[in-house]
Amino acid sequence: MSRPEELPQQSASILSAVDEKKEVSSPAESIRSNEPADDELEPGPEDGPELEPVTTKAHSVNHIGSIPNGGLRAWLQVAGSFFLFFNSWGIINTFGSYQTFYETDLLRNSTPSAISWIGSIQSFLLMIVGTATGPVYDAGYFRELLLGGSLLLVIGQMMLSLCKEYWQVLLAQAFCMGIGSGTLFVPSVAILSTYFTTRIATATGIAAAGSSFDGLIRSPGGVIYPIVFHQLQPKIGFAWTTRVIGFIILATILVPNTVMKVRVLPAQKRAILDLPAFKEIPYTVFIIGGFIGFMGLYMPFFYVQLYAIRDNITNANFAFYLLAILNSASIFGRIIPNILADKIGPFNVLIPAAGISGIICLCLIPIKTTASLIALCALYGFFSGGFVSLPPTIIVHLSLKNRGKIGTRLGMCFGIIAFGILIGAPIGGVILGSHGFTSIWVFGGVLMVSGSCIMGLSRCTHVGWKLLVKG
Repeated sequence: MSRPEELPQQSASILSAVDEKKEVSSPAESIRSNEPADDELEPGPEDGPELEPVTTKAHSVNHIGSIPNGGLRAWLQVAGSFFLFFNSWGIINTFGSYQTFYETDLLRNSTPSAISWIGSIQSFLLMIVGTATGPVYDAGYFRELLLGGSLLLVIGQMMLSLCKEYWQVLLAQAFCMGIGSGTLFVPSVAILSTYFTTRIATATGIAAAGSSFDGLIRSPGGVIYPIVFHQLQPKIGFAWTTRVIGFIILATILVPNTVMKVRVLPAQKRAILDLPAFKEIPYTVFIIGGFIGFMGLYMPFFYVQLYAIRDNITNANFAFYLLAILNSASIFGRIIPNILADKIGPFNVLIPAAGISGIICLCLIPIKTTASLIALCALYGFFSGGFVSLPPTIIVHLSLKNRGKIGTRLGMCFGIIAFGILIGAPIGGVILGSHGFTSIWVFGGVLMVSGSCIMGLSRCTHVGWKLLVKG
C-alpha cells in the first residue's frame, strides 16, 4: 500500500503518462487510425508495483477483432444498403420492361439495338463510376457520395417524366440515373465489410435482395408496382406515373441517408487504382470471368418479354409480368445462396450459379408454352440472383490481406466488368435484328457458362483444386 503522502506524486505521474500518450487529432484522423488510440501506459519508476498497464483497442479497418458482426447499428447498415441496392442494381434488373414499352410506344421509331443502349449505358455507368467512388469512399466521403447519388437518381427519374425523344431519355435515364446509381453502388457494399466478417455474405445477400424489390417501384417489371404502373399509365399517362415512381424513390432513399454511418476508414487516402492487385492471379482471373459472364447476363432480362410476345408464347398482357417473375425469384436467389456462401465459401456458390444460369438461358431456345417459360424465368431469376450478388463478397474475400483497399478493388473490378455489360445488350440487339431470338439465347448462355469456367480457374488459383475446400 502507498503511504498517504505518496498519492499526489503518483497522481501526477499517471497524468503525465497519459499526456505523453495523448495525441491531438481531428475526428477524421481518429477514425482513420490503423493503430490503437491508447497504447499500453508504462508506469514511471516512482509509480510503484501496484500500477498495472491498461490496454484499449480502437477501431481499425484491419483489426478484425473490432468488427461487430451484428448488433443494431450493423444491421441498420444492411437495411440502408438494401435500399441503395434498391435504387442501383434494381434499375438494371427492370430495364427489360422499359425496353418493351419504348419499342411499342414511346420510342417505337428507334431500333431495338438503339434502345438497348439506354440500359447498357446505365449499367456501364453504374459500374464504371465505381472506379472513382471506391477511392472516394476510402478517402472518407461516404456522406457526400450518398447525398449526391440520391439527388441524381431523383432528378433523373423526374426528368424522365418530361422526355419525348430518344436523346432526352438517354440523358435522363442512361446518364443521370446511371451516374447516380454508380455513386451509390460501391459504398453500399464497402461499408458492410467494416461491420461484418463471418456474416459478410449473408449481409450482402440481404442487401442485394433490394435490387429485386426495386422492381416493385422502378418500372412495370416488378412484383407489385407493375400492377400500379399498368393501372396508372392509361389513366394519368406515362409522365405522371413516372413522377409517382420518382416520389417513391425519394421516400426510400431517405432510409440510407438517415441510418447509415461509417464505422472506420483506411489509415490513408487511396489512389484511384491499386495496380499491384492485378499481379494477384485469383483477382485478375476472376475479373476476366466476370467480364465475360456479365456480358451475357442481361439477355433474358432485356429480351424475354419481347420474345414471349413476338413468338406468340403468351399474350402481351401476361408477358408484361414475366420480368416480375424473374425479379421475384431473384429475391430468394440473392439471399439463400449468400447464406450458403458463408458456410461453404462464395466461390463454391457463385461458380455453379453462373454455369446453371447459362444453361437455363440456352434452354429458352425450344420453349413454346407459357408454363415452361414461367418455370425457366423463375429458375433464371434465382440462379442469376446468386451470380449478381456474390461478386462483391468474393472481392472482399480476395482482399483480406489489406481490407483498407476493398473500396478501390471493388471499383476496379466493376469498372472493368462494366465494359462487358456496356457491349452485351447492344450486341444482343444486333443479333436479334439479324438472326432472331435463338441466337440471342446462344450468345447469352455460352458467355455465362464460359464466365463460370474462368471464375472456376480463379477459385483454383486461390484455394486449390479440391472441391470440398471452402473457397
